[in-house]
Amino acid sequence: MLVALFVGKRNCRPWIVSDELWSLIEPLLPVPGPKLVAGRPRVPDRQALCGILFVLHTGIQWEYPPQELGFGSGMTCWRRLAAWNEAGVWDRLHVVLLQKLRAAKQLDWSRAVIDSTHVRAARRGPRSGPSPVDRARPGSKHHVLVDGQGIPLAVSLTGGNRSDVRQLLPLLAKVPSVAGLVGRRRRRPDVVLGDRGYDHDKYRRLVWALGIKPVIARRGTPHGSGLGVHRWVVERTIAWLHGFQRLRVRWERRDDIHEAFLSLATCLITHPHVQRLCQDL
Repeated sequence: MLVALFVGKRNCRPWIVSDELWSLIEPLLPVPGPKLVAGRPRVPDRQALCGILFVLHTGIQWEYPPQELGFGSGMTCWRRLAAWNEAGVWDRLHVVLLQKLRAAKQLDWSRAVIDSTHVRAARRGPRSGPSPVDRARPGSKHHVLVDGQGIPLAVSLTGGNRSDVRQLLPLLAKVPSVAGLVGRRRRRPDVVLGDRGYDHDKYRRLVWALGIKPVIARRGTPHGSGLGVHRWVVERTIAWLHGFQRLRVRWERRDDIHEAFLSLATCLITHPHVQRLCQDL
């Protein structure tokens, strides 16, 4: 198959799963059940994952991935994505990657930065809502929390009409408990930085109650709060997320499928940090 021919050219084919990445993912995949009826053999999980990444990177519709690439049908890839997301594969993979970073002392817990971005929704569905820039069109928001280097700690999906400040606590709560060093697991940054969209004294008090210092710009104050010196890392991470064509527009009516793509993309962004910073482990 052509998939086998492309394995040696991973740099120019980002949807090809490297041996190193596959060694992390394979143990997390659920064991498939027995076939109930005779038919074509099951498409190997690694090839199906390549098909999922092909859709994520290119934004192509599920029906049209080239069959000659050996990924199986688009619906096969869709079903694997849904099943693996339901089994929590991407969340567990993210934890594995964060643990490797923490073991190498490469997670910056001194501060975390939060921000969100709006994406157009091609279809109305759960966790979509009126766009803040065009009320006649549906949209969704990607909420992102990163560490001080821009490594994603948590992501979430909401309707486009949801206020940013209401997602501050849920996103902090979504940060996984990360082991990797002797002692307690860690899941709380020392400081959280946010722009004016997170300005609310009630939420400042609630963040303080978690043992985290909120550093949030005040509304009505002139630009130049100084947070931009540190906040640019989350804007860069959002740009990385939207480098995946499938995340630029929410094509899926089902929110769990779009969130599966979002979680998978988060892992793909975190993995190069592991390769770069954890070479000696």
